[in-house]
Amino acid sequence: MSDKITILGFAGSLRKGSYNKSLLKASGGLTPGNSEMETFDLEGIPPFNQDMENSMPEKVKEFKRKIKAADAILIVTPEHNYSVPGVLKNAIDWASRPYGDNAFDGKPAAIMSASPGILGGARGQYQLRQIMVFLNMFPLNKPELFVNFAHQKFDEKGNLTDEKTKEYIKGMLDALVTWTKKLKADTK
Repeated sequence: MSDKITILGFAGSLRKGSYNKSLLKASGGLTPGNSEMETFDLEGIPPFNQDMENSMPEKVKEFKRKIKAADAILIVTPEHNYSVPGVLKNAIDWASRPYGDNAFDGKPAAIMSASPGILGGARGQYQLRQIMVFLNMFPLNKPELFVNFAHQKFDEKGNLTDEKTKEYIKGMLDALVTWTKKLKADTK
């Protein structure tokens, strides 16, 4: 194992002005020194079709390769209708198929969300945790990160301006790196 932990981050939103995409971007600049983050844009992943799972589109193959190569996963997701957005669920479905080739299997993960509302996407995160059970992922339990009133914490260009939120992100990413190293040591 390399000393440096690699994190693959992606946002469950396609919207250009998405607070969650902005949160992912901010997270990339706040990783601990013993880690690095690569991001992946879900734009272009077609709707899941099980008839195509053995001849996947190139965008899906690329996504699966990047998941498998990463030591840990960071998912930044909005909440839609008390759950995860369809675009995120769709990407997860592709990456976990065909049966026996689940790219997420055994991966440590952290979840963040941003919302203009008071709960900051909490219900979507809890739905994602349920999905992770089936995927055999190991989500970080604490700290949790819900960016509420996101419209007050990002500027008009999508830059994170709230210093407390930056500290929370640093804390979560540090905990993810520690969690990933622990899980890797436990599997030796």
